[in-house]
Amino acid sequence: MYYFRWLLGFLHLLVWGSIILVHAIPAPDPVQCNRTICTVSNSYGAWGDRKDCSVKSVVYPTTEEELRSAVAHANKNKLKVKVVSKFSHTIPKLACPSSLGHDSLFISTAKYDSGIEIDSVNLAVTADAGVALRDVIDKVEEAGLSLVAAPYWEGVSVAGMISTGAHGSSWWGKGGAVHDHVIGLSMIVPGNESEGYAKVKQIGAQDQLLNAAKVSLGILGVISKVKLSLERGFKRSITYNFTSDSSIENNFMEHGKKYEFGDITWYPSKHMAVYRYDSRVPMDTPGDGINDFLGFQSNEILISKSVRASEKLFESTKSVNGECTLADTTLWYKKQIGNGLKNNGQIFTGYPVVGRQGKMQTSGSCLYSPKTRIDASCAWDPRIKGLFFYESTAIFTATKFVDFIKDVKKLRDLKPENFCGIDHYNGFLIRYIKASKAYLGQSEDSIVVDFNYYRADEASTPRLNQDVMEEVEQMAFFKYGARPHWAKNRNLAFLKVQSHPRAP
Repeated sequence: MYYFRWLLGFLHLLVWGSIILVHAIPAPDPVQCNRTICTVSNSYGAWGDRKDCSVKSVVYPTTEEELRSAVAHANKNKLKVKVVSKFSHTIPKLACPSSLGHDSLFISTAKYDSGIEIDSVNLAVTADAGVALRDVIDKVEEAGLSLVAAPYWEGVSVAGMISTGAHGSSWWGKGGAVHDHVIGLSMIVPGNESEGYAKVKQIGAQDQLLNAAKVSLGILGVISKVKLSLERGFKRSITYNFTSDSSIENNFMEHGKKYEFGDITWYPSKHMAVYRYDSRVPMDTPGDGINDFLGFQSNEILISKSVRASEKLFESTKSVNGECTLADTTLWYKKQIGNGLKNNGQIFTGYPVVGRQGKMQTSGSCLYSPKTRIDASCAWDPRIKGLFFYESTAIFTATKFVDFIKDVKKLRDLKPENFCGIDHYNGFLIRYIKASKAYLGQSEDSIVVDFNYYRADEASTPRLNQDVMEEVEQMAFFKYGARPHWAKNRNLAFLKVQSHPRAP
């Protein structure tokens, strides 16, 4: 009975929170300094190993020359360097230069974020490394153009986005990975004394170095500018079809071929698949919709805390039924509100939802707020002790993905409720990315699968149905040779990653 009382209260808050104007507290700066040391955190408040990443100092360049000078200083003084943006959404410690802080330096691009140049004739945009994706998209759309590829979460910087292989979903054209739309960049690399210890290297579309530099995890140099290809502005039409998962292993290939931006969300415990019918339409198609994905909306802090408290209760009491009730309710609510789609920018009234590319391709409304309000936040903001979770992301060759689905179904059929802990987050999100020339990209057309699940406050605390989730991980990475997303996953996903014919 407790579960149902809580869920009624949860739904009451959720429904009213989606109707009234909710303001989120701004995200914290990932770099925090005291008098002796600076520490960088990710947006979840904990790295994979739960250990701090600290250095002696941080610099905040505002121009390309200041960025070059920072690299020169580090090179001259033999300091280890890593770059961090204003967002810091990676799960592995890519932004951590060393376990020892005395010989290391952070370079933050948080203030190097103003330069955006549109070339309408050649259909290109060039942006400073620290510019937020949303700022680029808005400027591009103002010029009557569109950026084709973007990750689903917009809280990323331009350089961080391409460096880690961020992607949306598409097998069409250049594909869903943003780095495959990069046609040039500037990178600051170490130089000798006569070169001032650092120099800016321009890398064009025909330069073979571009295939190494555009997905480089920050280890080849410091990206200072990124040039992306554009297309004439267009709209998108999105419909979600909630249906049975009985033929998902037979349908996923055709779905990716038929819909330019399609994806599938699979909820194994509910025997349900949600097919996203997502295609471009002409600019004169009626509709001014937006994609304000439910998981990225501002949540009242009370809701986030209540969900986390309930998760902890279910875990401590080993209540699979509680997790399944939460999964049922969450899925029901997603269906009622179109998973965050809004026909007129305010509410969901029915399918299809049509809107400009810039309003449909990515979301993250919990990022934006007046600093004077403190009643809501992104649900995972560590300051409010809300959601705390892992995210596993496996990248499969399309031919092997069929058998992975069949194996997960066999595991599910033994006891479907064991998957409720995954389903009450977002199930298995299935997306499409195309073969890439980037050395750390995908060597062939691939399927990307993301799934989130509860993370305990203490590392030593076992999770409910942990064995099931870990078996899914092991099947993905060890049995079927899936490759990890560079900016996600627990450490086990990267074991023997160098043994792949071409690393991810």
